[in-house]
Amino acid sequence: MTINPKEFTYGTPVVSKRFFDEHIKLYKGYVEKINQVREELCADPKYADANSAWSHFRGLKKGETYSMDGVILHELYFQNMGGRKQEPGPRTAKLITAAFGSFDNWAEDMTACGKAARGWAVFAYEQRSRCAANILQDAHDDGVLWTAYPLLAMDMYEHAYYGDYGTDKSKYIAKFLENVNWDVVESRASRLFVD
Repeated sequence: MTINPKEFTYGTPVVSKRFFDEHIKLYKGYVEKINQVREELCADPKYADANSAWSHFRGLKKGETYSMDGVILHELYFQNMGGRKQEPGPRTAKLITAAFGSFDNWAEDMTACGKAARGWAVFAYEQRSRCAANILQDAHDDGVLWTAYPLLAMDMYEHAYYGDYGTDKSKYIAKFLENVNWDVVESRASRLFVD
């Protein structure tokens, strides 16, 4: 199954237009890689040589999760940037209050996750515990909770902020949180079967 890249238009003051365009190229690279990996898995996976230390098959399977998660997380990220509404919708606000007590507590925790993350900070609903949480991921496929449903993704790889903010992660995070598209996050939250 071939994955096609989604189109995203610049409309956020989080990063410059030039830097946004470069980030889109990176995202499209993940789309290209997942398609190459899947093509190779269909054509010649070398099942007989599969090995847990190193094998062609292991490399493809590791590349598959890394690339596909790179596609998914970037799509979530680009979609949830650039909002005009400054506060979460009712369903999202309820999840935040239940898990963190207040929006300010959530924002403080999300900021700390972003500063500590090497890859992603993701606000998600963890279905097993039936609670929202901010999840720190050091890579696309490292730190993922299997039953977590992502509501908001913040890219914390250096490619997401370094060109505009240098090493000032805090400034990037603050600008990102000021420009969350809460309507998109609320739409994601509305898909949950949560009281």
